[in-house]
Amino acid sequence: MALTPRHLRSVPFRRRDALSAGLITLAELRGPHWQRLYRGIYIERASYAPEHHRMWCAAAQLMMPARAAIGERSAAYLWGIDLLDASEPVSIIVPGTQSTRGQPMLRVVHGELPRGDVEVFTGLRVTTPTRTAFDLGRGADRIQAAIAVDAMLHRRLVSPAELHRAADAHPGWRGVMKFRDILRLAEPGAASPMETRLRLVIIDGGLPRPVAQHRIHDDAGSFIGQVDLAYPAWRIAIEYEGDHHRDRATFRKDIVRFNRLQAAGWATLRFTADDVFKRPQKIIEGVRHAVAAAEARRVADGDGP
Repeated sequence: MALTPRHLRSVPFRRRDALSAGLITLAELRGPHWQRLYRGIYIERASYAPEHHRMWCAAAQLMMPARAAIGERSAAYLWGIDLLDASEPVSIIVPGTQSTRGQPMLRVVHGELPRGDVEVFTGLRVTTPTRTAFDLGRGADRIQAAIAVDAMLHRRLVSPAELHRAADAHPGWRGVMKFRDILRLAEPGAASPMETRLRLVIIDGGLPRPVAQHRIHDDAGSFIGQVDLAYPAWRIAIEYEGDHHRDRATFRKDIVRFNRLQAAGWATLRFTADDVFKRPQKIIEGVRHAVAAAEARRVADGDGP
């Protein structure tokens, strides 16, 4: 498709295309109204948004080899899963012997990229959800790998069966055994990265795996609420308390729900980001104590072994 004047207004474009079409001169391009993104790739200064990752993805596509694709966390972002750090570069996967030099805001990953692992989505060449989850689930950081896989499962971009098939189809690929471990930990019910982190702290502490997004009813059958994690047999609810719980309306609702859970015989443990990142042992000890107390009650009530 030929470049037209509208392409110079709001989307990235190749310098050579704009010059050959006579839409701009080299002297004008060097002026104050244009912003260089990558070597040979520009955008109108008024449309330049450095925090807008999709803009960088569109620019990267203009310079990457024909069989390459946007991948990893950039692909997840395009599929609707934002795992990006601030000012994170675009990740592209370049197959075979094709080469692309890295530069600021561009991370080049060389590896195999079968045609079936690539789709055109919203105009961009991107790895499929299954390939994206497979790549992220093999990452070096175990927690980040679990967060990515949980998020893609939660959004139903992939299914557990599809991810198991991906692992079976690539037995010799780097990190496949790690990916299988991540699949054993995966939880489609995890509604946020912090819920994933909290669940892993509990599991890594040697405690049983809790149920995610458990719906609780009182003895009359009335719905009380849905909790982040739970041990239904012990009537223990475990919640991650994010900053959104601090506003007055949410705080009041939380108090009402907490009182109803308590009246229904549920012990509720609430943890914050500081607990997850700085005091994981506090979480483990708190959950272990709640489990021991629940077991003691069962024995006292004659329900124990």
